[in-house]
Amino acid sequence: MVATAPPKSRYSLGSSANLVRSLLAIVAMMALLYAIVPRVNSVSGPPVDVHAEAVSAAKVSGWPLAEAVGLPDGWTTTSARYVRSTSDLMTWHAGYQTPSGTYVAIEQTQAATAKWIGAQTSRATPFGTVDIAGKTWTKYLRDYKVQNSLLYTPATADELTWLVTGDAEFADMQVFIEHLQPVVP
Repeated sequence: MVATAPPKSRYSLGSSANLVRSLLAIVAMMALLYAIVPRVNSVSGPPVDVHAEAVSAAKVSGWPLAEAVGLPDGWTTTSARYVRSTSDLMTWHAGYQTPSGTYVAIEQTQAATAKWIGAQTSRATPFGTVDIAGKTWTKYLRDYKVQNSLLYTPATADELTWLVTGDAEFADMQVFIEHLQPVVP
């Protein structure tokens, strides 16, 4: 007596209909996983103590640094640091998120170079001036990447160059500038 192999299942032979059924089963499992796995819309860290960082940087640098004081509700701090930047210039940076979720930061340095300004504005084009809080600011706009900047260039080399930059609208930047005050220990 010769042993015969059992007949092959018709499902193992493969067909277009079986391929579609398998694909539908996989898509259904992926849709279920997508539906049950939580996703985060944005990640934000804890608020930064800009004042403490500003006091520390002012002591180290000896500069009259600025910080935003008394901003309207909804503004949050995101970053603060005193670091070496373009052209080997030490730079004070303080970043904030606006109530609408955009970003604005102040950058300050002494004896700013054209290279430093170009790097901080992402090589944006100047296009006019505006007077805010007793200073004349040059407006910079970078079309192909949303970045607006306002630059205050001091009359003397002893003063600090101020740059307010980010993806916030110029109106939010004006509110921000109006709240900038010298750091008081």
